[in-house]
Amino acid sequence: MSTTGRPRVILVVCCLSMFLVGLDTSAVNVALPSIRADLDATPSQLQWVVDSYTLVVASLLILGGTTGDRLGRRRIFGVGLVIFGTGSVFCAVSPTPEVLIAARAVQAVGGSMLNPVALSIVTAVFTEPRARARAIGLWGGAFGASLAFGPVVGGALVSGLGWQAIFVLNVPVCVLAVVLSRRYIRESRAPRGRRTDVVGQLLIFVLLSTLTFGIIEGHVLGWTSGAIVGCFVVAACSSVIVVWYESRREEPLLDPRFFGSAPFGIAVVCAVIAFAATGGFLFLNTLYLQEVRGLTPLGAGLMLLPMAVASACCAPVSGRLVAARGARTPLSAGGVGMAAGGLLLLGVGPDTAFIHLGAAYLVFGIGFGLVNAPITNAAVSGMPQTQAGLASAMASTGRQVGTALGVAVSGAIAFSGTAGAVADELASNARPFWVVVTLCGVAVTALAYLATGAWAARTAVRTRDRFESTSGIWTA
Repeated sequence: MSTTGRPRVILVVCCLSMFLVGLDTSAVNVALPSIRADLDATPSQLQWVVDSYTLVVASLLILGGTTGDRLGRRRIFGVGLVIFGTGSVFCAVSPTPEVLIAARAVQAVGGSMLNPVALSIVTAVFTEPRARARAIGLWGGAFGASLAFGPVVGGALVSGLGWQAIFVLNVPVCVLAVVLSRRYIRESRAPRGRRTDVVGQLLIFVLLSTLTFGIIEGHVLGWTSGAIVGCFVVAACSSVIVVWYESRREEPLLDPRFFGSAPFGIAVVCAVIAFAATGGFLFLNTLYLQEVRGLTPLGAGLMLLPMAVASACCAPVSGRLVAARGARTPLSAGGVGMAAGGLLLLGVGPDTAFIHLGAAYLVFGIGFGLVNAPITNAAVSGMPQTQAGLASAMASTGRQVGTALGVAVSGAIAFSGTAGAVADELASNARPFWVVVTLCGVAVTALAYLATGAWAARTAVRTRDRFESTSGIWTA
């Protein structure tokens, strides 16, 4: 293999792993009605089938990134692929919703090692700023394409072979990625890796799990019940404690001081907002198209094809725009697209014309395809190279937290006051969430301007100057 070709192969391998992580977030959505019928799952259990995966990934992403920096990125990348493939096998043979939810969590442990480590490998291989921006655009595009094309791929597999095929597909792909990574990816580490932060890791998991549980189960147990109120209290206390604890550690797992850089902090916030809108969008629309409109899983996936094509086409364009003009243009345009998509979905009912739905999905897909690359680039570019694993993991955590919250909130809204996804109730109950999606797009557009101004640039320089890249220690 030539030196010229090796970086491209490495990028392909990293994009392949990213595609797997995203595919198992979105493809499962289209299989939810089949899973419910086959395993007799409740609406809340369907939400957990999605969120048990995204929640564990979000909780462990930072640990995965810093572990790769410390023990070797290629090694942790390979371990993640093996665990992900093993969890996929457990998912495929699950006999009950509870077992499937647990198997999804096992899958997520592997997924948490793939996402940040792959991006660290990409940033280490592509060091020239423009080349890195283009590579990150393609890498982010792989994740965006997996989220968008997931319903199409999942729909075809479910219609032809059953929902288990979604998980069986992961196994040969994982094997191929392991072989290619062993051959082409050189081992790399940060000059000084961070120590394990067990307390910080536990606090983050408690925060995310109690918050998600409260949102998903609130409409089942009652929003004023002791269990739900207790979850929200624990989540609030955990958020305060984790900031207090991590800000006093020399090498924190979740470094609050990174948020002193406005571009980095706003990039993470935009990731949460954009992916919350997208996670809820996919969750509700795949249910709507099958439960309300009576489409097959493949039909539902094909109906979402405009979003998939738009997202896949716009992602590399966004990467080039970031390289040529910076993050403001693609990020703000992406926010406008997502807001417009939300507005178009406000009028959706049980008999809305499919051409109207297709237009809404197309516009939303354009917006989603544009936002990912500038988010990733802003998060990584403003941080020291020695902490690429931590910076990329924090940005990726924002994506997964957003997806988990989007599924939880959208389900809490759509299933409120109903025993299940009944046609008329699901269509009408979902409308408040489309208002939320519209507001998310508006927020992303506004934050794009805030993150790219002169004030934001000064905060990034000030934050970077406080960090001694040779020692990895923050200065006063």
